[in-house]
Amino acid sequence: MKLKKRFRKILIILLFIVVGVLGFFTAKHMIPKEKPVKEAKVVNEVDKYGYQLKENKPKKYKELFGELKEILHAETVDETKYASKVAEMFIYDFYSLNDKTAKTDVGGVDFVYSGILPNFLQNAENTYYKYVESNLYNNRKQPLPVVADISINSVTQGEFAYGALNDPQAFVIQASWTYTDSQFAGYQSSAQLVLVHENEKLWLVELQ
Repeated sequence: MKLKKRFRKILIILLFIVVGVLGFFTAKHMIPKEKPVKEAKVVNEVDKYGYQLKENKPKKYKELFGELKEILHAETVDETKYASKVAEMFIYDFYSLNDKTAKTDVGGVDFVYSGILPNFLQNAENTYYKYVESNLYNNRKQPLPVVADISINSVTQGEFAYGALNDPQAFVIQASWTYTDSQFAGYQSSAQLVLVHENEKLWLVELQ
């Protein structure tokens, strides 16, 4: 009798082990494997200023990058044109959401001064980017805005201080823009941007 009971216990234990192993491998094969997210390659750059263009940027942004590169490769850099182009690129990249992969994929960060970047990202994720759905696997159906035309309405220069930066020739730019789809007509469509010098490079330090 004791032998039968032991044999029965051994059989039950073996049965649990087999069921557990089969369950593990079945679950492993049933769970869809996540596709690896491909990292975008750098396809163009302005070495002296550290600007880089990645392959996943929209056509319009690539055109703006080409224009920026032309401005910065001139024998004498026209700083008004430089500041205006940075403002255009920031507006297009920040306010166009359709090419962003998630709410944390905030645009325009290449132009934002490092001293304000953490607050800038936090504010963006909690406001304008708050409801952007994930599109890591290119299956998002959510309609999102794309900037169409950008107008630089005025460019002025004056003193501006921020932390250790004190720029007597900072740029204050008034700009406005439209969207490609009228359903986003109620979204923000104008702003004031302040750009300051850090050596030769211009950085965005204020956006209103």
